[in-house]
Parts: sequence; C-alpha cells; structure tokens
Amino acid sequence: MPPQDVLRDLELLFQSRYGLIHIDTDEADRALSLLQHVADRISTPLFTWSRIDGIQRVGWEGSIFQTKDAQKAMAHVTAANIPAIYHFHGVQKPLESDDIFLAQLKAAIKKLEGVVGAIVFTGSALVLPPELDPMAATVVLPTPGEEEYRSLLSNLLRDLSHRQYVEVDLSKEETAGLLKHLSGLTLMEAEKILTKAIIEDHRLTPEDIQHVINAKKSVVEREGLLEYYPIEQTLADVADLTNLKEWLEKRKNVVANPMGAEEFGLSFPRGVLLLGVPGCGKSLCAKAVSSEWGLPLLKFDTSNLYNKYIGESEKNFKRAIRAAERMAPVVLWIDELEKAFAVGGTEDGGVSQRILGSFLSWMQDRTGEVFIVATANEIDRLPPEFLRKGRFDEIFFVDLPDRETRREIFRIHLAARGQEPERFDLHHLSDLSEEFTGSEIEEVVVSGLYTAFSDPHQLTTEDLEREIGRTVPLAVTMSERIGALRAWAQSRTVRAN
Repeated sequence: MPPQDVLRDLELLFQSRYGLIHIDTDEADRALSLLQHVADRISTPLFTWSRIDGIQRVGWEGSIFQTKDAQKAMAHVTAANIPAIYHFHGVQKPLESDDIFLAQLKAAIKKLEGVVGAIVFTGSALVLPPELDPMAATVVLPTPGEEEYRSLLSNLLRDLSHRQYVEVDLSKEETAGLLKHLSGLTLMEAEKILTKAIIEDHRLTPEDIQHVINAKKSVVEREGLLEYYPIEQTLADVADLTNLKEWLEKRKNVVANPMGAEEFGLSFPRGVLLLGVPGCGKSLCAKAVSSEWGLPLLKFDTSNLYNKYIGESEKNFKRAIRAAERMAPVVLWIDELEKAFAVGGTEDGGVSQRILGSFLSWMQDRTGEVFIVATANEIDRLPPEFLRKGRFDEIFFVDLPDRETRREIFRIHLAARGQEPERFDLHHLSDLSEEFTGSEIEEVVVSGLYTAFSDPHQLTTEDLEREIGRTVPLAVTMSERIGALRAWAQSRTVRAN
C-alpha cells in the first residue's frame, strides 16, 4: 500500500489545479502505482508515456498513434484538452534542449490548470527550467516503509513457492532484522536481492541477512561518494572517552524506540562534532557508535565531492545526501570535516561556499534519521558556521590519553593481535609513553611485533620499550598547535575524556 501522506499530498495538488507535478524518485513503477491510486480516488483517467510505446491509457490496449516522440506526445496532451493525469518518465533531455517541447509543455500546463488533471514528471535527477518553477509542485516519494518490504517479501515467497520448494527458517525477530536491513533500497532493488538470496539454495535463513548487507553495500557505493562500513568495533574497543560514551548511551533508547521517544517529546539525535588531537580515537568512535546503536555506517568521501565541470559538484553533494537519507536510520561519518570546506573563497568560483551553504541548510532542516559523526583536527580551518548551536547536538574535545587510558590502549591492541596483556608491564609502558596518542601506541605494538617476528622471539616488554624510545610523539612535534587547540576548546567544548 502506498504511503498515505503522499497519497493525500498528491490528491490535494490535483484538486488545487497544479498543471505540473514533479515526483522526486527514480522508482517509476512505484510512482505509477501511486498515481493509479490517486486517479481512482479522483475518478480521472491516467495515461503514461515512454519512448518505446508513446502515450497509453493505463488499463487499455494499444497506444496513441505517433506519440513516441516527446515533442509529439506533448502536442497531443495540449490538443486533447481533457481532464487527465499524464505520467512522463525520462524527459530531462527534451527539457534541456528542445524549445518546442518546452513551449508545448507550457501550453499543456495552462490548459490542465483549469481542470482536475496534470502532467507528472518522475526522476530524482530531473532539473526543471527556472521558468517552470512557478507552475510546478514537487513531491518527494519517501523510501519504502517496513510494511511495503514485508508485503514484497510475502508476495515474493508466494510466487517462488509456486515454482519450487522454498524453506523459510526465520524467527519473527530475524524477519524484522532482515526487513530493517532492506531499508533505503528501492522495491526493485530489494526484490532482486531477495530473489537471488532465495534461489541460490531454495532457502531463506538468518545467513541471508548477510547477503542483503553485502548487496546493499554495493548499491550504496555505486555513486562513489559514500562508503558502506561493516560494523567491526564497539565502544568497548575505545579506551576512555567516558563523557562521550555516557552521552551516547543516554540517546541509545531514542534510536531503538523512535516512536516511543517521539511520544515522550524527543526527536532523533542530530549528531556530534569531535575535535581534537589527531590519532586519539575520533574516527574509531564514529565506527563504534554504529555498532552500539545497531545502525549502518556510511562514510562521506568528500575527496570525490568536487568536480571540474560546472554544477557537477553540487549535484554530487545532493546525490550523496539523498543516498544517506535513503538508508536512514543511519550514522553518517564525515572524517576531517575541515578539509572538505577549507578550499572556499573565490579560488574555486564559490563552489565550496555554495556546497557549504547547502550542507548547513540540510543539517538545520533535515527530518530524516541521519546521525552525523564529524571529526576535525584543525579548528582554525573549520568554517565557524559549523560551531553554531543547532548544527550539532554537542561538540566534544578529544585530548591525549591519560596514564590509565594509555595502559588500556596497550591492553586492547595487544589482545587484538593475539598477545596476552598479562605478560607485559603495562603500567611501566604507560609511564614511558606519556603524551602518546592512541594511534602512536598502536604503532608501537605493531613495530614491536615486526621486530619479534624477524628475530624470531616472543614479544616482550623490552621490545615495546625500545619502540617507544624510537618514537617522537605528535605532542612534541606539534606542541604549539596542540596547546592552542586545548586553549580554544577549554571553554567552548565538552571534554570527551
């Protein structure tokens, strides 16, 4: 069943005599199904157009003669002069390059504005010419909801069972998990993924959830702007950062039970900005949040955002944001935020400033369940607009680890590499590694393992001592910058550790 809110919105637009409606979606079939429901409600005939068949009335045989060409099809709509809904998909090219098509479109819109009917364009990449903006209304078709996926799965299992035996071995909770992982996919994408998972072994089992996750990863990364990260770390893998962990824990129930939270007067968390010394666990934290909250993790690859062609960078940004919203609820990780927007000024023709403006507006106004975890190392390169209240729920400062935290970091990295932490004098190593970052401690362990493996012998405390002695920490080489960062953060941020 189509979303009732969208049905009501479309019906209202038709009743309000809009002559042109743009449904912002790539799911032409789903949009057509939606239009069929609306056409039935308002008792109006529905026609569709394609380059292959021309104009056809839905439910009738044959097509209207000589309407395969978009220009001729629009001329027919103008001449027909009847109350009807005309669905066109794939008209970007004639909109951009065909002045006659555009003139006929305007004439058709004028005629349809006097009746209950309209021309409906579909396509997420569709850009209407500015002169059409006053005549048009845009409706964003939301991604399918759980009930739509549930209906798809039920119908798919029924159809496949008619042709072959299909074993379904999913509990109620596992089925809910499967449907949750389908979120953000179009119905066609979900159908293809589920069909492949089922026909491979004629079964639908908990193992197929991983197939869905892998397939979804490919769909997300298709645009090249977002990376889908598998959940590998938890907050237990992050040493210290006690204040940040407590903040996240308080909001965990809001993510798990959004409907209950809404009734309680709480909205979905907006995000956090993590400032601090490089190598102190900010990026690791972003990965751990998705694990703790049970949400997918997407990394926004800002290095691929900018394009040399006019207008393409803005389109790239909109595609990335649209993909993130499709996957909601989701954690969106933006690493080194300052690098994405530090190129501003006039050197790039103002592109970065326009994208910054779009990004800030989206952060302020978004309604989708997208939790942003942004990290930054250089506060002086970060546009001040990001620091205004309302952009992020909180700004945390991640400082160098203290003595106990360094000991815990050694324990984590030794255990992760098959070593027994009990064999090492962790307190001594912690004292020797004062002012080391978490990344530098990890590198000490890795370098020590290389030394032990090449000798060969078991890794010892002495091996790690030597590696500590060979390392000049970032806190020494960049002491002035780190001091300035600490001074700035003291009264402006919340300490994460």
